[in-house]
Amino acid sequence: MIELERLLRSQGFGSRADCRALVRSGSVCVAGQLCDNPFARFDTDGLSFTVDGVAWLYRRCAYLALHKPAGYECSRRPLHHPSVYSLLPDPLLTRGVQAVGRLDEDSTGLLLLTDDGQFIHRYTSPKKAVPKVYEVTTRHGVDAPQMSALLAGVVLNDDPRPVAAQDCVLLGPRCLRLTVTEGRYHLVKRMLAAAGNRVEALHRISIGGFVLPASLAVGKWMWLETAELERLAADKVSTF
Repeated sequence: MIELERLLRSQGFGSRADCRALVRSGSVCVAGQLCDNPFARFDTDGLSFTVDGVAWLYRRCAYLALHKPAGYECSRRPLHHPSVYSLLPDPLLTRGVQAVGRLDEDSTGLLLLTDDGQFIHRYTSPKKAVPKVYEVTTRHGVDAPQMSALLAGVVLNDDPRPVAAQDCVLLGPRCLRLTVTEGRYHLVKRMLAAAGNRVEALHRISIGGFVLPASLAVGKWMWLETAELERLAADKVSTF
């Protein structure tokens, strides 16, 4: 059981004073009933509530998937383009969700966000080797030697150890589907450059066993529920 003002604060609706004022102003309904007592206590299990008419479900941690558009930076202090965080509602920003890894400004596709530190570590630690699948459009035609090099391992300019793709499938003359298990800076772009080509467009389609849903429009986000989290944790690349 938790007091309503504390519950709202945990969900990103401001300070305790802010949340108390929200409740007393008649802006909050819990389980369909108006509640103007900030000290009323509720069981959080499956609890639904609305703030200013917007429906929310109590979540101990927030897990999100965003379909990142091109032209957005994965930073709270972007330098040249809008921030991906501008695509989220204020309560999620206030509770401190962070991008799980990054996509470059010109890259698109699946981006995970959360306020769970252990989750971030699980999906960014090199030791976990979580597979990430990208659709890559290249400047030049992809040939057999380039694909062989990507699968065997290419050497980047900052590390003598070869980096190999887990899988590489040719989708067209200048398009391939590449699976990697590391998360280094500009990794896919640098791998293609080391193989003798150049990335023109990069779109992430899956992480672990979770595939970016076709129904999730560009620039939109969704909650990751139990089923999605289970697929994500499977660490098994889905069949495309």
